[in-house]
Formats: sequence, C-alpha cells, structure tokens
Amino acid sequence: MENIYGYLMKYTNLVTGWQYRFFVLNNDAGLLEYFVNEQSRHLKPRGTLQLAGAVISPSDEDSHTFTVNAASGEQYKLRATDAKERQHWVSRLQICTQHHTEAIGKNNPPLKSRSFSLASQGSGNSPGVQRRPSQNAISFFNVGHHRLSTGKRVPILQPDHLVDVREMMSQAEGQQRDLIRSIECLPVSGHLTSLDQDLLMLKATSMATMNCLNDCFHILQLQHASQQKGSLPAGTTISWLEPKISLSNHFKNGAAQNFSAEVNKPASVREEQSVSEAGQLTREAEEINPDEELEDICDDKEDDLGAVEEQRSVILHLLSQLKLGMDLTRVVLPTFILEKRSLLEMYADFMSHPDLFIAITNGTTPEDRMIRFVEYYLTSFHEGRKGAIAKKPYNPIIGETFHCSWRMPKSEVATDAGSNLSAHSPSEQVTLSKDLEGQTELDYYTVKFVAEQVSHHPPVSGFYAECVERKMCVNAHVWTKSKFLGMSIGVTMVGEGLLSLLEHGEEYTFSLPCAYARSILTVPWVELGGKVNINCAKTGYSASINFHTKPFYGGKLHRVTGEVKQNATNTVVCRVQGEWNSVLEFAYSNGETKYVDLTKLSVTRKRVRPLEKQGPFESRRLWQHVTESLRDGDIDKATEHKRALEERQRNEERLRAETETPWCTKYFLKEGDGWVYHKPLWKTVSAVQTQQMDNN
Repeated sequence: MENIYGYLMKYTNLVTGWQYRFFVLNNDAGLLEYFVNEQSRHLKPRGTLQLAGAVISPSDEDSHTFTVNAASGEQYKLRATDAKERQHWVSRLQICTQHHTEAIGKNNPPLKSRSFSLASQGSGNSPGVQRRPSQNAISFFNVGHHRLSTGKRVPILQPDHLVDVREMMSQAEGQQRDLIRSIECLPVSGHLTSLDQDLLMLKATSMATMNCLNDCFHILQLQHASQQKGSLPAGTTISWLEPKISLSNHFKNGAAQNFSAEVNKPASVREEQSVSEAGQLTREAEEINPDEELEDICDDKEDDLGAVEEQRSVILHLLSQLKLGMDLTRVVLPTFILEKRSLLEMYADFMSHPDLFIAITNGTTPEDRMIRFVEYYLTSFHEGRKGAIAKKPYNPIIGETFHCSWRMPKSEVATDAGSNLSAHSPSEQVTLSKDLEGQTELDYYTVKFVAEQVSHHPPVSGFYAECVERKMCVNAHVWTKSKFLGMSIGVTMVGEGLLSLLEHGEEYTFSLPCAYARSILTVPWVELGGKVNINCAKTGYSASINFHTKPFYGGKLHRVTGEVKQNATNTVVCRVQGEWNSVLEFAYSNGETKYVDLTKLSVTRKRVRPLEKQGPFESRRLWQHVTESLRDGDIDKATEHKRALEERQRNEERLRAETETPWCTKYFLKEGDGWVYHKPLWKTVSAVQTQQMDNN
C-alpha cells in the first residue's frame, strides 16, 4: 500500500491551539510522522506515533476532527479540511493499524497452550494453577485485584504464560478485525451505511477496547521483567483505578469528620463528638432563615483539561469494561472527571436568573406568561452547566440536602409585557447587589430553594423554589438515568416539574432534556438533546421545544428551536431559535423580534449559609473535603474522601435492608410516582385564605 501525505491541522495546547503540520503515513513501518512543513520532510520528524495497537477515532464534535490514540498513551488530535478528507485519512490509518497489529501476532506464534493464574499463591507446579479450557480468560487479568501476603512468595510469570495471554489477544483482535471489515463492506448510501453514526462509534469503541487489552499485556510484561530483577517486593500490586482505603476512622454515626484533626484527637474525644453529631442527624425538616445566608463567594471554574489529558489511560480502561447501552447508575467513575459541586447544587444553579423567574407572573395575559416562562426555561441551562467542559457533579448521598436563596431588587424585575429582561446593565447589577444589604425588606424579592436526594436506587432528587411575595413556586423531581453510548455518555432526566402562579390560578407542567457527554476520549463537551413540552391546562397554551443534537456531518452545535401556541385555535404565537448557550431569537406573532444574548445576561449570585452553620448532610459540608482536595489538585486525596462517603452510604443502606427499616425523607413526600415538597406555597396560601374567610 502506498504512503499518503498531506497537510492536517494538529491541536497543540490551550495556548497555541491548532497549527498546520505536514503528515506522512508510512505504511511499511507502521508510523504516522509529521513535519513543520513539506519542505522540512527530509529532516527528522517533529513527532512520530507507532500505529500498532492504536485507536483511530472520528470525533463527534464536528465532521472534520479525528484522534489517533497510540498504545503508548500518546495522542494526536487532528483536523482535516472537510469530511471527505477526514474519512480518507481515518480509513487509511485504520487499515495500517490493523495490518501492523496483526503482524505482531504473526511474528510471535503461540507455543503449546499452558495456563497460569496470578491470583494463585501456590507453587507453579500445583494443580491449582492449571486452568481448564472452559475457564474465562478474565482470570488472566487479575493483576492488582488480589493483594498477596508479604509472607508468601509471589509466583513468577514464565514467558510461555505470557504467550497464552498473547494468543487470547490475537483471537480477540481477529474478531475485532472481522467486525471492522463487515462494517466497512457496507455501502456508502442506503438504509444502513458504513458511515452510520452508531456503527462508527462501535468501531471506535472496539478499537479502544483492544487498546486497553494491549495496555494490560504491557503491564504483565513489565511486572514479569521487574520480578525477574527482584525489584518488586512481595505483595506489590498494580492498581488500575484508585487504591482502596481504610474507612474506620473517617465517619462516625453518619457525621462528616475533619480528617486531619481527627487523627490527633484522643479516642474518647472522637467518640464523644460522634455521639453529639449523631444527635443532630434527625430527619425533621429544618426551617432555614434566609437572613443567615450570605452571598456566595465560591467561583469554581471547570475549564481545566490537565487532569483529563493525564488520565486518558484510566478512561480507556474504564471504557474497556463497558458495553453499549449499559446503565452507568452503579458504575463508580474516576474522581478526576468530577465537578466541584453536588448535583443538588447544580439544580440550584439553574435558578441563577431569578429576575426572569419572578417576571413570569408579571405577564398581563396568559400568552405573555407562557412566553416569559419559555424564555426563563431556555436561559437556565447555560449557567447551570458552568462551562463547556463535560464534567460530572457529585452523586448526592441519600438524605443529602442543599439550601440557598436569591435576593432580587424589585426595580430589576420586568413588569411590562414589552421587556422580559432586566432593565439594568451588568455593572448596575453589581452596584445594586453591593447596596442590597442596606435595603429594607420591601425593596427586594426573596426566592428560596431547597433540594433533597430522596432515593438512592433509583437516584431521584427533589427540588423546590418559591417567591412568597409573588405567590409563585416550582416543584420538581428528577431521576437521572445514565447510559454508555460508545464515544458518548447519555443522561436521561426522567421526571416532571410544576410551576404554580397562585395569583392567576395557573399551573405549568414541564419536562427536562437529555444531556450527553461527547468525545470522552479527547476533550469531553456537553450537548443537550430531545423534545420537551410545557403545558398550562387552564389557559390552553403550550410550548414545544426541541434541543437538537449535532448531526454527524455538518450542522451547528447546541441548536434549539421551539414554538408557543394556543391549543384551541392551533395558532402559533411565538417561535424560538438559536443556541441554548449563546444567542436566542424570539419571533412574535405581531411581527416583533427579540434577541437574548445569554453570554451577556447578568447572573445573580445565590446566598448560602456558611459551612459552620450547615447541617452534616448539607451538600457543601458533606462534600467539603472532596471539594478542597479537587481545588488543590490532589486527586488521590479527593478519591479517598469520596470513597469513604460512598462506603458509608452502602453500609447504612445494607443495615436498613437487614432491619427492614424504610428511609424517611426530610423535605419531600411521595405522591403517586412523584415527590412533592412537604410545605408547598399553594397549601400555605390556601390555608391562609381559608382562615381569613373563617374570621370574616
């Protein structure tokens, strides 16, 4: 096969960005080389990748980008001029990769099949180390999962035992090649083509799996070489993910302790503290005084890609254990991909535009109120996501809660139908926010928020927000279902929300879109997708909103379209289009058009109680050690604290199952298939009105 060459763009780093480089695919040597330009081709290459065992992955970020992941862990992120050129490079690279991977197996023919399990601690000649042909090959990959006693000799892996492993890998590679060939033999047009997105993801995933197996084999070879030299002491293991830790001293009676301080305290003091902490863990609802809350000064950005780049081998290992469509609810994900906040706090961040929320009830007509709600709904996702990098918030512990509030000056809330946005510029917002502390109660509205994790399996969260002055509240419950989709992870938000405008006697039901983490092998990014509906039964107005996922070829990112209509006449009164994280265009039936730039929309900081005033199960106090470790860049320590929290939850769940003790929620009650706040505003207002009627 002839060599191919040409210019491609190569991603260097965040500072330099993309640069044109001249690439040469050397089919004979199985190398991908690049030079500064074509004229320097006779010089030494600026970079070289061995393609044997590499993974060639078309990116779902756009139709031009693809990545080459070498077995060594090195990666090139490349971009062609168009989709056709990308497909040409990807196909030729994959053919070259398969050829040289196959050559490795041919150049190392298997010897007589004999088996050896590293999990065994006996002699190499004992019957216990012989593997029956029916045994699963997984037994060969138990390195690091069984910690051996330091008093016993670690069996040394013989060279022919490695050949057994190589033979199994050769068989798997053959099956993977057959799969690739079957896909590539499909026509380029028709019902099922070789360019089908799901099939392309299947190809990339299978290549990633084989790459992980090559890494496994490499680790076995390294361990064998080290043992031969005597450099590894008895009992040493190779850990794939984070090491396990002792949990005995981290948590007492469900209360989070200070790790460093507890070590230096006498046992009697720690025990007394654990008893006093246990007394605080009542399941009675606590009324949070908004006056105790202070404006949040926490500003955790999630734009750091360093950890993701450094941990690519861990991601590849994790991918090797997953299957397409697999439920990820019970899969423990590595710590470095976590955001520095709980999922419950993320739901609160969707309320970061309280002026638009309060302005809904100020609409003068049912049509205006529905349009205002749609506007608020679409502007909430940008701030809730906190950046373009796809990181995962902490999975809330059952019983975990989060409280906060917002104070919104009345002068900043739109009242007329013609202006749904704040009348103040961002600079004026800051000035008003600083002066807020000195204002009287009549000068601002208060929006209070509470969220609680009401179930662990399935993972269900309930959240509630209200503005008493405007007699409006929203109640919602969400069940997050995660699935592995090849090169993406999909999260379905199962549940429903209810907005109540008590001044108008209106209720609006709404759902939430799905979320996707794309390009998880390179730079992960977030995409929303799916159709959501908003309905008001009383007024007969409804809204249909489509979050469009990017097509494999062409198309825009983060596109959203929607329309508001009157059901009785089927008349569309407003159309929406744009990007949910950029600019939205609202076109009204009267011919007017309005643009909302979300990147310039002012954000109101939430108010949160200081950590010392929070209960042990409030999100920030519960996860404080994980968050601090992530801020310091100490992934191992963050993993340690995270695992302690999760282990405690599992132990408590096991105890409840053994004693047949049901879990009692604190703020939300089960009603049918949903969860409702225990003291919603519609009940409070109804009770007050009833009392006034009785007094009259």
